[in-house]
Amino acid sequence: MPVKIMVADDATFVRDMIKRTLRTMVQGVELLEAPDGARARVIIKQKQPDLILSDWEMPELSGEELLQWLREESPTPKTPFIMITSRGDREHVMAAVQAGVNDYISKPFTPEELIRKVAKQLKKLNISLKPGGDPDKKVQQDSLSLLTNGATKPKAKPAVVNPFASPQAASAEPKVKPAAKKAKGGNFEGRAVLRLAGKAPLECAVREASLQALGVFLVRPDQIPCVFDQAVVDLADKNEQLIATINAYIHSVQAVEPNAASRGIKVVVRFVDNDPAKMEALSLHL
Repeated sequence: MPVKIMVADDATFVRDMIKRTLRTMVQGVELLEAPDGARARVIIKQKQPDLILSDWEMPELSGEELLQWLREESPTPKTPFIMITSRGDREHVMAAVQAGVNDYISKPFTPEELIRKVAKQLKKLNISLKPGGDPDKKVQQDSLSLLTNGATKPKAKPAVVNPFASPQAASAEPKVKPAAKKAKGGNFEGRAVLRLAGKAPLECAVREASLQALGVFLVRPDQIPCVFDQAVVDLADKNEQLIATINAYIHSVQAVEPNAASRGIKVVVRFVDNDPAKMEALSLHL
C-alpha cells in the first residue's frame, strides 16, 4: 500500500514545490493536497494520511486549529504533523511544539531541508525511501529538541522577529536615475526584507507595490536571487512596524545599469499567499 502524505498550504506554488520533492523521495507516494485547513480536515477524515505537512497560517481553518482537531477529535490522533511556517521566532515555534507538532520547517526552505524533515518522520513509520532519498545521518537534527535545549546546536537560520530593527536597510538602495524611483504600483512608504532559502536576508528599498507583487531595489549581493526561487517578504511601515510576512517567489531579476558591473539590481517578487488578512494589512499601506 502506498504511503499517503497530506500537503496543506494556501499557496499553490509552495504545494507544488513540496510535491515535486516528495516524489523524488518515496516510491509510489500518494499525495493529497488542500488549499486551507477546512479542506484538509475533510480529506484527512476520508483518506487518513500517514504524514501531514501543513502551513500554520491559512484561511478558513489555520494549521494550529487543524492540529488541535487532529489530536483531539480525529480518528488518527497520532499522525505525524510537520508545521510549515514563515515565522521562525522561538516563541512561535514553542507554541506549536506545545500544540503537538512533531517537527517544523521555516519558509523559505530548500528541497534538502524538506527531505531531512520528512525522512525522519517516515523512518519512524518504517517507510522506505527511494535510493538517494535518504539524507546523510550526520545532518539529521531534531529541530524540536534544539529549541528545548536538548541537543547540540548546529548552524541555524537567523530567527525572524523584526528584521527592521536596524537602520541598515536605508543604505540598501543603489544609486539610480530619479525617474526610476517613481512607483508604478501603489505608493508604498515602507521597507522590506527579502528572505531566500539558504541565503542571508536582503534588505531592500521598495519602489513598486501592489496586492499581487512587489518591486524592490537592492545592492547586488554575493548570491544573486534566481527566477522562481521560493521567497518570504517581511514588510514594515515607515515607522518600522511589521505589516505582514508574505510568501512569494522571484518573478524577475534585472540589473539597474546596462552592464555586467552593475552594483544595483531590481527584483520583482510575486505573492503566492491567499491569506485575506495579510492582503488587507498590506492594502492599508498602498
